[in-house]
Amino acid sequence: MVEPKRITLLLGHPSRNRSYCRALAERYRDAAVKAGHGISFFDGASLDVPFLHNTEEFESGEPPESVRPLQAAISEGEHFVIVFPMWMGTLPAYTKALIEQTFRPGFALDMSDPTSFPKQLMKGKSARIIMTMGMPAAAYRFIFRAHGLKNLERSLLGLCGFKPIRSTLIGRVEAGGSEYRERWLRRIDKLGAKAA
Repeated sequence: MVEPKRITLLLGHPSRNRSYCRALAERYRDAAVKAGHGISFFDGASLDVPFLHNTEEFESGEPPESVRPLQAAISEGEHFVIVFPMWMGTLPAYTKALIEQTFRPGFALDMSDPTSFPKQLMKGKSARIIMTMGMPAAAYRFIFRAHGLKNLERSLLGLCGFKPIRSTLIGRVEAGGSEYRERWLRRIDKLGAKAA
């Protein structure tokens, strides 16, 4: 029996249309709910998020109202899950803008003392990254060194205190065919049920 968790699930596909990422996120959500977990689901494409243009905006500006419920859910939750497609080796630009607006100083890191390392405000929380791509996942990991994934794992989630951080890379989504995609959806069902 898995202990119920409070999960925050962010669909990071920039399109509101049907996508494989949406199907994955919905399957994770449904399996988690069926297993008794509490889940807050956010469709990133439906949030109105402006791009940041300079350091002052990032460090001193206020996050837009649209991301405050997401911030509250991440703060109150125990497990954070983000589902997105790889575009040009990393997050889509809109998804990165959403992450930048959400993970502002004072929310995930306390940077109030410039003489010391920032205080991690997300300690005690775990994270799961689910990333789809056209290339084989092994090629992304071993030939391209998974640079975009490592950036998200280390320079954001890890820096803020999330641990453990696990990743699920789903390659060849266009070429794999319906049976391949369905097999991955069943694997995501298991992750959702375990809140892993």
